Amino acid sequence: VYKIGGVGSVSTGRVETGVVKPGMLAHFAPVGITAEVQSVEMHHESLNEAGPGCNVGLNVKRVAAKDIRRGFVTSNADDNPASGVSSFEGQVIVMNHPGEIREGF
Repeated sequence: VYKIGGVGSVSTGRVETGVVKPGMLAHFAPVGITAEVQSVEMHHESLNEAGPGCNVGLNVKRVAAKDIRRGFVTSNADDNPASGVSSFEGQVIVMNHPGEIREGF
């Protein structure tokens, strides 16, 4: 997250799924802040839309840089926005581990 004079707060990161467009409402989890995306930029060029795999900067309106931090998840506020959970199940795949991994490790 950067605070850029004349621009405001800019949240940076990679789009994992879906698309991000200027004008959409972005929801920042886990803090629950919702703000309008003013512009989407990649390599100092404005984009009309950014999709999966794009490393972008989002200029967000009325959000202080101190309110959002590294690790927060940004999602579309109008389409089932991300939220915190008390637990989850995951699958871990370990490749090329030099030692031995056993049950209980």
